[in-house]
Amino acid sequence: MKQFQGRVIVPGTCKAEALVSHGGFNTLASYQMALMFGDKQVKCGDQNNADIYKQSMIGKALCLPMTIGSTTGGMVLYTVCALGKQPACMLFSMPIDSLAASGAILSDVWTDSKMPVVDMLGEDFLNYVQTGMTVTVGDGGLVTVE
Repeated sequence: MKQFQGRVIVPGTCKAEALVSHGGFNTLASYQMALMFGDKQVKCGDQNNADIYKQSMIGKALCLPMTIGSTTGGMVLYTVCALGKQPACMLFSMPIDSLAASGAILSDVWTDSKMPVVDMLGEDFLNYVQTGMTVTVGDGGLVTVE
């Protein structure tokens, strides 16, 4: 078990299974197919992200360095939350970008879905956490991985 301290972007607590991407997370490419075709498992559709391609993202602790890609990223996150198909939380090793932050914050304000978001967890976080591990997000940005 190891703990990491990050910066809270969207407050909240949760406990979920980790889904880890070591490359940038393209929000639009990852969610587009699931949203267009009603995939209930919300599998990652980004074939350029070998770590999580075709893996279910719904209800997972999505651990990633950063988001990349389209300027629609924030709206995609908002849409996923509005439909109740969001990950349990999003955990960034690096500082979050403004588009992902805006989508996550608007989701928290405008939907009933809860998706805590913590960034700046550090490179050690992403090197330690592995897909399938249990991740707990506590108050104040404390993330426990076991």
